[in-house]
Amino acid sequence: MESFASTTKNCWEVYSSPQDGRKMQALADRYLAFLSRCKTERETVAYIQERLADAGFGKKKDTITAALRGKTLFVARRGRQPLARGLRLICAHTDTPRLDLKQHPLQEQASVGQAKTHYYGGIRKYHWLARPLALHGVIVREDGSSVSVVLGEEPGEPVFTIADLLPHLASAQARQPLSKAFEAEKLNLILGHAPLRDGKKSGPSGAKGGENPVKDHILTLLHRKYAVREEDLYSAELQAVPAGPARFVGLDGALIGGYGQDDRICVFIALEAFLDAPRAAPAHTQCLMFWDKEEIGSEGSTGAKSRFFEYCVQDALAAWEPGTRFSTCMLASRAISADVHAAIDPDWQDLHEKLNAATIGHGPCFCKFTGSRGKYMANDAHPEYVGWLRGILNRQGVPWQMAELGKVDSGGGGTVAMYLAAYGMDIIDCGPAILSMHSPFELSSKADLYASTLAFQAFLRA
Repeated sequence: MESFASTTKNCWEVYSSPQDGRKMQALADRYLAFLSRCKTERETVAYIQERLADAGFGKKKDTITAALRGKTLFVARRGRQPLARGLRLICAHTDTPRLDLKQHPLQEQASVGQAKTHYYGGIRKYHWLARPLALHGVIVREDGSSVSVVLGEEPGEPVFTIADLLPHLASAQARQPLSKAFEAEKLNLILGHAPLRDGKKSGPSGAKGGENPVKDHILTLLHRKYAVREEDLYSAELQAVPAGPARFVGLDGALIGGYGQDDRICVFIALEAFLDAPRAAPAHTQCLMFWDKEEIGSEGSTGAKSRFFEYCVQDALAAWEPGTRFSTCMLASRAISADVHAAIDPDWQDLHEKLNAATIGHGPCFCKFTGSRGKYMANDAHPEYVGWLRGILNRQGVPWQMAELGKVDSGGGGTVAMYLAAYGMDIIDCGPAILSMHSPFELSSKADLYASTLAFQAFLRA
């Protein structure tokens, strides 16, 4: 008897052939290298630009790349259909939760040199204590010259950390609610301990009589390595991120653990799908849009609320099809807001409404709407578009699932989808489900990585 019920499929069972296994592993190996290297927005955009250059972008006609501030990137490949028939767009964000160094960061307390931090995005503060951290970023001098900083990643290189309170003295802290037990102003990064010993009466910090000898030593080391002074830190973007490479997780190596998978896994998947293109021009113009600042509301010139995407599409219209209006192109476009989803946590299943929860390893997850408590601040995809996408993946045999983020009154979250929906295009959130989202060591499935790449390929070619 024919069954009319709907069930999700386990990707490991769908892609069980040796050939699929080899492709899955090769993709996961590339992703692991990407995740280990790209820990900031600038590093992520630089990686994408390198991959595009290797593929001939910038040399081939009918392709466009445009970057802004090294953090946001637009990519387009012209299709056979006129732009009046719309774009096939995948967008994702390059930023992740982290600790930013304050503009006046350096201090010395109790013979320890520290850097003051200000957390970026939604973190659980205790995740960042007593673990190896690295410094990534850029320092810009007043003459406009800049230097890239990566400290704490090389084998044998010193790392940084934030000290935690010992349990012997933490009885009062343990009685506090989690929201108050860990103070943001005490997330101070340990930079050093040895004092400066040069016989001078004052050090680089300007303190007389060696009042801050450890800070002076830190400034001396920074100047020796990067030729910068303390004032140069005012025009710097330095991020404290988890040190070390991403790793395969589990006896079977079926999971991928690493920092920044929200949302760099979608950046990687979108790029892989885009570059794995047939030689012939696609039917519709294909676009990738990678934004910064999603984790803090998509603000600023490099966030999704900016006009950068609009400017890029207008430039493409002017170059390729000057007779087509921007509004005509947007209203005919179809897009995926590529963002991760929360997989049902095996130890916290009660926070999910299981019938509408995502399962890790069961393929990319469509999220018809985001927002929280009554769908506030959400795009809500139209059913006609959802039906069209279902048909695409079903015809390609790609497993997929649909879910929402937790129980209705338990919380929620937002994505960039609503900012693109404002143009009138069809858009929906889609991406792999992950565990430990927003932690320094998020978990994704190799099978989901593979299935999501195939799903994005099918979308771009539809």
